[in-house]
Amino acid sequence: MQVVSLMDLARHMREYLWIGIGRKREDRVAIAKAFVAKAVYNFETTKVLIEYLRGCKNLRRLCGWESRGDIPSESTFSRAFAEYAQGCLPQKIHEAMVKAYCGEKIVGHVSRDATAIETREKAVKKQQEEATVLPKRKRGRPRRGEEVAPKPPKRLDLQGGRRLEENLKDLPYRCDVGTKKNSKGYKATWRGYKLHIDCIDGDIPVSALLTSASLHDSQAAIPLMQMTSQRVTSLYDLMDAAYDAPQISEFSEKLSHEPIIDPNPRRGEKIPLDPAKKVRFAQRSSVERVNSYLKDNHGGSHIRVKGASKVMAHLMFGFIVITANQLFGLLC
Repeated sequence: MQVVSLMDLARHMREYLWIGIGRKREDRVAIAKAFVAKAVYNFETTKVLIEYLRGCKNLRRLCGWESRGDIPSESTFSRAFAEYAQGCLPQKIHEAMVKAYCGEKIVGHVSRDATAIETREKAVKKQQEEATVLPKRKRGRPRRGEEVAPKPPKRLDLQGGRRLEENLKDLPYRCDVGTKKNSKGYKATWRGYKLHIDCIDGDIPVSALLTSASLHDSQAAIPLMQMTSQRVTSLYDLMDAAYDAPQISEFSEKLSHEPIIDPNPRRGEKIPLDPAKKVRFAQRSSVERVNSYLKDNHGGSHIRVKGASKVMAHLMFGFIVITANQLFGLLC
């Protein structure tokens, strides 16, 4: 499998190997290769994957099992997947691939977007925190001597001065309901999560975040910039009108990038981009193609696991395959 050759699995699988204590576990390296194959062939369930492994001798041996009887049970696959999700194994593999093959080069454009991820989970109801509830007061000008409680700072105002770890901890990750206008301008609603993606020229995804479906796209822009800047050196940040906020533009310039953001008409009359920026903004279609690759060919449209960590692990196996395929297209 060409995808596995770029992953350097031996480097990342040490913590999952059997160390001689207790009953010997099934080979976690072979199971990890099987989950990559699941993303490659776009199998909907682990049960289908196991049936295919039993019937396909070549794929079974590539994963590391000589005979059909060596293939673990479905429950063993599930336990191994839970371990990978808890340890963020797919995220670590993808990050290492990006740094190894793209980190030393200067990237022209980073395209940023978010896409809906539908799941079968029950949406969690929002609970309004008491700390953020301001006391009600009458409308209009305050009386002389009346003290008015200051409004709490917005998330975008705080993100620019915080580290990546602090920003990630502040984002919501529960399953809830999201609403967004589709490409035809109609309002679409889904239950699940929202996947925020950064990709570079060549349709290579370099960073990804999974948040609650109700989170606005702009709230994940600065954490994505921080994550991407640790992996590649880029020149331009391409974003649509949902990211048209002064805090995002300022942070992009702080990283020595040139932000090219489609103007949002809510801030007054829409001023079109100048011709040069308009040509560069056309490169943003790469992130739309990556979304399509993930959902149509590598497991993004059929998710059977529950919980943000497992859903993210499932999606990241798809991103590993997409990244490997695009890198092979550039290297060959």
